[in-house]
Amino acid sequence: MKGRPNIHLDKQLVLKAQQVFWEKGYNATSLTDLTNATGAGAGSLYNTFKGGKKELFKKALHQRKEDLDAFKKSLENCDSPIILIKEFFMSLADTDMRNHFKGCIIANTIVEMALVDDELQRDAIQILKETEQLYTLVITAEQNKGLITSKLSADIIAKNLITFWCGINSLRRIYPDKKILKEQIELHLKILD
Repeated sequence: MKGRPNIHLDKQLVLKAQQVFWEKGYNATSLTDLTNATGAGAGSLYNTFKGGKKELFKKALHQRKEDLDAFKKSLENCDSPIILIKEFFMSLADTDMRNHFKGCIIANTIVEMALVDDELQRDAIQILKETEQLYTLVITAEQNKGLITSKLSADIIAKNLITFWCGINSLRRIYPDKKILKEQIELHLKILD
């Protein structure tokens, strides 16, 4: 007898699979990797995620989108959203070696899926574009209050933050050193002063 789907368990399964995809990438992740990480059998995975590995990966990307939505709510409820954005970037320097080498699953996907899978690449690009739009709104509001002195337009600054985001996630792999990363992050965040 087939039971009702357990959305909570499915989400836990997606989060476990996400960690494997994040570390290995989509192409290098095998079905065995996913079954080992999630504890679900191959049949269960394919019954839960009808599109197989690709659907599971898309759900892992969507989970990052949910994290973006939560960050957006934090910014909306914050008295100093620019400080929150700066703290977010600065927190990258304080992560452990494993996280430095993982980088960002979204940025990783854009690079990995270029000329390989347009749909997955578009999904990842859309998440970064939504992040850029969020930054543009926050920066515009802060410029209007006189809290950011840069005369650059908000959309240029927001694109710069996305460029920096993609770059810092590569730099973390080259220099997984807290001091170096903090110096680089502080330098790039001066654009928000």
